[in-house]
Amino acid sequence: MNQISEDIQIHTDVLRNQNELRNNLRSHYDFIVCGAGSSGCVIAARLAERENIRVLLLEAGGDDTAPSVMEPAQWPVNLGSERDWSFMGQPAPSLNGRRLPLSMGKGLGGGSSINVMVWSRGHKEDWDYFAAKSGDPEWGYKSVLEYYRRIEDWQGTPDPARRGKGGPAYVAQPSSPQPIAQTMVDAAGLLGIPVFDSPNGRMMECTGGAAIADLRIKDGKRQSVFRSYTYKAMHQPNLTVLTGALVSSLIFDGNKAVGVEVMLDGKIRQFRATCETILSLGAVNTPKVLMQSGIGPEDELNRHGIKVRQHLPGVGQNHQDHIAFGCTWEYRKPEDVGGGGCEATVYWKSNSRLQQPDILQCQLEFPVPSPAEAELETPEHGWTMFAGLAQPKSRGRLRLSGPTMYDNMLIEPNALSAPEDVTAALAAVELCREIGNHSAFTPLVRGETAPRSRNHAGLVEFVRNSAVTYWHQSCTAKMGLDRMSVVDARLRVYGIENLRIADASIMPRITTGNTMAPCVVIGERAADMILAAHDTQLAAGIKQQRPDPS
Repeated sequence: MNQISEDIQIHTDVLRNQNELRNNLRSHYDFIVCGAGSSGCVIAARLAERENIRVLLLEAGGDDTAPSVMEPAQWPVNLGSERDWSFMGQPAPSLNGRRLPLSMGKGLGGGSSINVMVWSRGHKEDWDYFAAKSGDPEWGYKSVLEYYRRIEDWQGTPDPARRGKGGPAYVAQPSSPQPIAQTMVDAAGLLGIPVFDSPNGRMMECTGGAAIADLRIKDGKRQSVFRSYTYKAMHQPNLTVLTGALVSSLIFDGNKAVGVEVMLDGKIRQFRATCETILSLGAVNTPKVLMQSGIGPEDELNRHGIKVRQHLPGVGQNHQDHIAFGCTWEYRKPEDVGGGGCEATVYWKSNSRLQQPDILQCQLEFPVPSPAEAELETPEHGWTMFAGLAQPKSRGRLRLSGPTMYDNMLIEPNALSAPEDVTAALAAVELCREIGNHSAFTPLVRGETAPRSRNHAGLVEFVRNSAVTYWHQSCTAKMGLDRMSVVDARLRVYGIENLRIADASIMPRITTGNTMAPCVVIGERAADMILAAHDTQLAAGIKQQRPDPS
């Protein structure tokens, strides 16, 4: 059987099986995973490897078959579409009253189905910080490196100590990066920034550098986490994947989570979990479901008439995101766009005293319009480098607007509210300009269109008026040991039995770079911990009996 015929047969088997499972839904499953994003897809697939475990995966969005999902260069089309939650931040004084659009993937694969496909592991210091804050060395870099080696199917220069081969996540660099991408790396090198053969090897163990990006693109098609993990298991009778399933709240027996309430096909349904429920709904919807289920800050719940089940003041707090500022140049002539349009990246420090990079520079091979408030013209043909804050100090929060599933969250990003972030932003923009205006670009670039040379006050206004995000919302249900922590080192929600969280919301602080790869690690670690607990229960003979054969 050739590859095309095999793919068609797999697709047919998946559709047939999932239609049958949807038409014969059970009332009880062993595990319920809420959210089919970069962590939830991993957990569901890993649990379903055990034939005797029944898994229900719930996703509010739809499938991933649209051309805008599968074709790498079309990812911007997904922003603001039905595949985007299209969150909006509240007006921010630190952004001159602007509201930040906060896109987040909605559909099978979550963000991994609409993002730019960059694979970024996070810095060594990020993971060691996780270990310190959680009190568990297994969250440290040494352990996480083993996870990455297990996860990856790395196609680039062999690095057995750091890179994996044969794992589910295909990772490769573009075979022929566009000239503008290679030039950016070359220009950074000429300015004294170390150049590496990948941003995910030694570069994330030192002070930073420049490199051609690692991408999740194979044979010209997006490789979402859903396609790499979950889709392959959807022909199995023990894995039910429901799209269009909006989780409204948790179901409890005392302080034990026993299932979820879901809006499905226009009706409220209840599904019970005999073992555990896992929330992987992302940094906005995970806190939303927690709070609307009575888990969160007591004053916030009381304000909306929600009965307090567990006072956890950290739910919805500690909001973090990567903030960026678009610096743009005009091409001499139109240039092609390679892959998803992001083929090169730079990580560097705004201050030489720092232990790790706090600046993230992501190049896009097309001109990105600045927000209207920046009052900048966008060239017809050009490219943009986003000067980003990899380690922002500003902290935002989420609040409820009401007690029901239809009440939107009020997101207060507070971007650039910390003075240190403004200082780092200015350094990031100046570094972008220094790289982008290097003579190495002369054959390709006519000149800089944004921000151009400005005095200090002018640059401050530029960063406040042009700030956008990388759409990496994180940290709103953090892991840790202090009173503002929501989950422990094993991702168990404090004060609630049989409930875990596994997504970007559990990060104590945001990782350096794009968050898809760290979310896959979080999913893998969660699956290992869940299966270990499950096996322990079985060995002790205390696994709950299934209440019915349905």
